[in-house]
Amino acid sequence: MSKIAPIALTIGEPGGIGPELCLKAWLRRKDESLSPFCVLSPITILDHAVKQLGKNVPIKVVSDISEAIAVFDNALPVLALDECDAMPISGTASANTAKVVIESITRAVKLCEGGSACGVVTNPIQKSALYEAGFKHPGHTEFLAELAGPGTVPVMMLANSKLRVVPLTIHIALSEVPKQLTSDSIIEQCEITATALQRDFGIAMPRLAIAGLNPHAGENGSMGSEEQTIMEPAINALRKKGLDVIGPLPADTMFHNEARENYDVALCPYHDQALIPVKTLDFHGGVNVTLGLPFIRTSPDHGTALNIAGKGIARPDSLIAALQMAADMAHKRLTGA
Repeated sequence: MSKIAPIALTIGEPGGIGPELCLKAWLRRKDESLSPFCVLSPITILDHAVKQLGKNVPIKVVSDISEAIAVFDNALPVLALDECDAMPISGTASANTAKVVIESITRAVKLCEGGSACGVVTNPIQKSALYEAGFKHPGHTEFLAELAGPGTVPVMMLANSKLRVVPLTIHIALSEVPKQLTSDSIIEQCEITATALQRDFGIAMPRLAIAGLNPHAGENGSMGSEEQTIMEPAINALRKKGLDVIGPLPADTMFHNEARENYDVALCPYHDQALIPVKTLDFHGGVNVTLGLPFIRTSPDHGTALNIAGKGIARPDSLIAALQMAADMAHKRLTGA
């Protein structure tokens, strides 16, 4: 792989498993052929995580993220942030750490925008704790879109070695899905997805499959009309633009092995329709990718896992997959191949 800048890795919720995952990912850096990454965190958080884990993880504070490349083989590089207002407690999310969580994300984005980091990988955040501190965004994705600037339309893609999916609507009630699912939104998200698959995943002509909203994809209107009134017009418009799109397809038959060979990404009308198959096929290796941003952003496809934080049993598989995917995307952006 050609030389790329280091990855900026955020600390996530300090009371969750993020600090532990940072250490475990570094410990597996050689086995997994990981590109250099640098953690943005107060030093005390990582020092505490090292003591809890009970393994030798040397930490090296760097003044510039570029130093991470030389440091990475022998120590975990850290860009030190100001300390938390109160020391976080493993297994407990607190508004006292919100400033650090937000600063870690903001600094990581700035490093990417300045060209000194090749991508942002975010550890999970605890939104309830951030809300207590005045955080106004529904989550990571929306905050990153604001940092990226006006006109940014983020698209969530979940990916693993067997499947890529895009939920066309995300965290809304099922009853709201038909109201928010429009032809224009489908067209916009499909175009963003296709562009990202070409630029960041090296797929010259991405094949998009769109799942129907209703059972049997509406069965010609007998089980719902959204396929005919919303989805088919969008698909026809996308085909006229030159995109390779199939659908709307019955969702219950589009995720088995043979069916998945016919497309590169599945776009699904609602959250669980997309996430159930991708998590079933590879629960621990899933990666959350935000498409449509001017910088690369990936994240583990799991939460803060407060119930196991500090116990040394968190699996780093998803974070490692997110780091690998970010590096691969950066390589493709740099080389075009």
